[in-house]
Amino acid sequence: MFLNLPAMNNKHLSFYHLLLLFIFHLQLTPSAAVDFIINSFSSSSISLYGNATVQSNILTLTNSTPSQIGRALYPEKIPTKNSSSLLPFSTSFIFAMAPTTNVLPGHGLVFLFTPVTGIQNTAAAQNLGLFSRGVDGNSSNHVFGVEFDVFRNQEFEDINENHVGIDVNSLTSVNSTDAGYYQDQDGVFRGLQLNNGRNYQVWIDYKDFMINVTMAPVGIKKPTRCLICVPLNLSDVFEDEMYVGFTAATGQLIQSHKILSWSFSNSNFSLSDDLITEGLPSFVLPGKPIYRSTGFIVGLTLGILFLLITSSFLGFIWIKRKRRIAKEKADMEDWELEYWPHRIPFQEIDVATKSFSDENVIGIGGNGKVYKGVIGGTEIAVKRIAHDNNDGVREFLAEVSSLGRLKHRNLVGLRGWCKKEKGSLILVYDYMENGSLDIVLFDRKDDTKILNFNDRMRILKDVANGVLYLHEGWESKVLHRDIKSSNVLLDKEMNAKLGDFGLARMHQHGQVATTTRVVGTAGYLAPEVIKTGRASTQTDVFSFGILILEVITGKRPITEGTIALVNWVSQLMEQGKLISAMDEKLKGEGGEIEIDVEEVEMVLHLGLLCAHPDAKMRPTMRQIVKVLEGERRKEGDESEGEGEEMEVYLLEKMKSKDLWTKYAQTLSSGSGSYSHPKFGEGQEKLKFERGRDDID
Repeated sequence: MFLNLPAMNNKHLSFYHLLLLFIFHLQLTPSAAVDFIINSFSSSSISLYGNATVQSNILTLTNSTPSQIGRALYPEKIPTKNSSSLLPFSTSFIFAMAPTTNVLPGHGLVFLFTPVTGIQNTAAAQNLGLFSRGVDGNSSNHVFGVEFDVFRNQEFEDINENHVGIDVNSLTSVNSTDAGYYQDQDGVFRGLQLNNGRNYQVWIDYKDFMINVTMAPVGIKKPTRCLICVPLNLSDVFEDEMYVGFTAATGQLIQSHKILSWSFSNSNFSLSDDLITEGLPSFVLPGKPIYRSTGFIVGLTLGILFLLITSSFLGFIWIKRKRRIAKEKADMEDWELEYWPHRIPFQEIDVATKSFSDENVIGIGGNGKVYKGVIGGTEIAVKRIAHDNNDGVREFLAEVSSLGRLKHRNLVGLRGWCKKEKGSLILVYDYMENGSLDIVLFDRKDDTKILNFNDRMRILKDVANGVLYLHEGWESKVLHRDIKSSNVLLDKEMNAKLGDFGLARMHQHGQVATTTRVVGTAGYLAPEVIKTGRASTQTDVFSFGILILEVITGKRPITEGTIALVNWVSQLMEQGKLISAMDEKLKGEGGEIEIDVEEVEMVLHLGLLCAHPDAKMRPTMRQIVKVLEGERRKEGDESEGEGEEMEVYLLEKMKSKDLWTKYAQTLSSGSGSYSHPKFGEGQEKLKFERGRDDID
């Protein structure tokens, strides 16, 4: 470039000299930087020469064939100069030298800049496919390379058979060092075996006439300290544009030279961060069969000896444990052995409840405490029950063991039992996170947890489905005999499950119960149970009716100083004020009723009908479920019993003034009812025996 400058003094001349230098510097700035990254090779992304191939998206320079050359170059020339000034570059690649079984590996590969394509004037074996002997050392080669050599050739003054070297127009390296890297943590040099089949990453940076070569195992961040860092002027080596790529060769020593990924840039020295370093294939040869090694034979001998000693010790422990179990069984009655499969070791329960600590108590019932525990990561509820005599435990356990086979989403699952000593029984149930229904209805202080009408209806439906399963859905008919709010438990999603089968009894379908033991809870007992002591499905229906009234009114069945709940609701019905029985918590602000009045009255009518003094007037659990679910019989279905249309059933029986008038009169006269003993809040269980001469 030439500029015509006017005559000027030295001061102005210096200014124009600076201007010329600035313009000249602009001319030296790279005009078009080259950037590429290849994580998956293809025939279009690389030019192949000699035996080089692309296999499974991996560039394979050589295979296990002797005396071959493989070369691969980027398809286009890379600018290396700009107005006679060298361009910087940064390249990184991941390579592996995969050895062949039972053959000595060799020879190595080279990353190179070359002005020409093809493999003319090259040789295999220790020449690495870079030069032939005739052209090695010629300045006209214009070749720069970084070799990864695994063969020591004295002709080229190699330092050893595992080194990295800088080659300029010759295989005699201008600088070389052992293959390896410096750890950032402690600065210690770690040697690497180039041809063991492992994957290694290489970083080569050239800038300001300095060449830096760094390597490390794949997955390790680029070490701060480079392996080779030497000044190098490539001005006379590089032409304006050069091909860049890789070359490798085999001789009598063979191995497969592979390039897994590659990046190159004239401007972005962090482009290598985008190379994929995870999930790469491994080319490490499997080790020799271990059974042939001396170490294996010695280890096997010691292992067999150890196994014999261990087996003897475990056998001793097993025999000792078997004797202990036999002794435990010898201390058990014969009937206990019959229910052995459902038995849970006391030690497990003791650990689960932290030795039945008071902090784990979640409830106190009429016949024992209930504890929270954890077995195998699952929360459980543990009920400890005391019985007066061992015969009672036997009878009770026989029922509970059979009832443990009951499976229904609305029944609390019984996991097992444990009998620690005579007169004491432990039952293990599924844990219910939200406790019992009576606590939610009466004892919960948190107003945000108040059950709305829809919640209460859903709970009643859940319980009704559970009772229906007991009555009709299992292989035997099961009478719960103690349906009440404290035995309705709520899980994490507030789904209701009927629990506490301590008083339940089973009978074959169509069979009449023969027990004369009056058991249950005051306020929930049907009148006929008091008279005969005989339970039936209709006595469960009576208890469920009391539960309906309890849930909708928010009042307990019996409260000291007041009339029974069923009497109070029936009086309101007779006065035409049945809606007044609804729980005040269900009403809106100012006492306004925002719920469907007809639906509330329908449910209260259903509860009264279930609790009718005459068992024959009560509906079945199947009819109750259909009413609560809102199902209706198809028009024209004239089948008897459960086939009776539910709407007619409700209108004629639930809304019959004559029916309810007689109902109220029966309750007020005491006919068909009973007087309740003085129980604390009516929640203690009523248990007494009646003479068997009452039975027909």
